[in-house]
Amino acid sequence: MFELHPQLAKDTAPVVALDLCKVILMTDARFPWLILVPQRSGLRELHDLSPDERARLMEDIAIASQVLEQTYAPDKINVGALGNIVEQLHIHVIARNRNDDAWPGPVWGQGTPLPYAQTDLARTQNDLKMALKVAETK
Repeated sequence: MFELHPQLAKDTAPVVALDLCKVILMTDARFPWLILVPQRSGLRELHDLSPDERARLMEDIAIASQVLEQTYAPDKINVGALGNIVEQLHIHVIARNRNDDAWPGPVWGQGTPLPYAQTDLARTQNDLKMALKVAETK
């Protein structure tokens, strides 16, 4: 049975479940930052997925990337899967801008996270949920 890693649950807010992935929002308002977690138990690496699941994951990454691009008009979309701290397979999809706090370096460990105001978080979750659902059906 799938269960979200406690560290991911602590650092994020739920957005929506796509065909394969649970989509969660990193609660650092400095960066539009989605995390996709394949809803399968025991996954640590991309090669742990079946070939069909890997293809589906790529589609989910593309959907999340397109939604962030359309919503935030970033200079670049960063996609990464590290797992050095949280071993559960998860993919970061981050909208980056040349003027953000970490540009041009990685977002990890840069500066102090800025929490969303509660109303902004709820609005962002809802907007991204609706956009992801529409994009998934295309």
